[in-house]
Amino acid sequence: MGVPLWLAATLGATGVLLTKVDYNMFFMKFFRNLSRSKARARLHGNKYAMIPVMLGIEEPMKIKDDIDAENGMTITREQLEEMDGFDGAPLYLSINRRVYDVSAGHRFYGDGKEYHDWVGTDASRSFGTGCRGGTDRTGMDCLSESTEGLTEKELREIDRWLELYETHDKYTFVGHLVDDPVNDILDNIEDAEEVEEDDVNQGGSEGETVAA
Repeated sequence: MGVPLWLAATLGATGVLLTKVDYNMFFMKFFRNLSRSKARARLHGNKYAMIPVMLGIEEPMKIKDDIDAENGMTITREQLEEMDGFDGAPLYLSINRRVYDVSAGHRFYGDGKEYHDWVGTDASRSFGTGCRGGTDRTGMDCLSESTEGLTEKELREIDRWLELYETHDKYTFVGHLVDDPVNDILDNIEDAEEVEEDDVNQGGSEGETVAA
């Protein structure tokens, strides 16, 4: 049985070298792109979507911007951390502060599975770099939300993963990741107290100078 042309082209375009390939990441991206191409065909009737997607020359798909926090559901980081699949909790992950329920993919995202590192957190950086443990080439935490210092190619990888979750027929968009408002209030109170303390200390110092 011959190898399909699109598969042969994909393998060739990615420059697969047996001694250098990160097999896990290679196949993660391969099946991600396969799912994306099927979604594009399903949603847009493009039966030829597979070839450009698998070759990495596809046009970016724009994600609907519905980040109106007043009208849309929001999830704090503390709440997201609890959605880790344990004790009956669903499996949530966040990418670019968009939260998705991936419970239907338990065999991929469940405890001990290949993608579990991404569950219960926003690991946008990891989606771009492929690093899932320790620190990346810039010295930043692999599972960080920050995209600072990433290349255009790495940012494009984040967009591809985002498209997967946005268009997947079994994963659902839940809401937007936000900072806990209570924590913001406490931080503001703490900042105000520090400013007040600095003012008091400065006033005391000035009084001592005048007295001298």
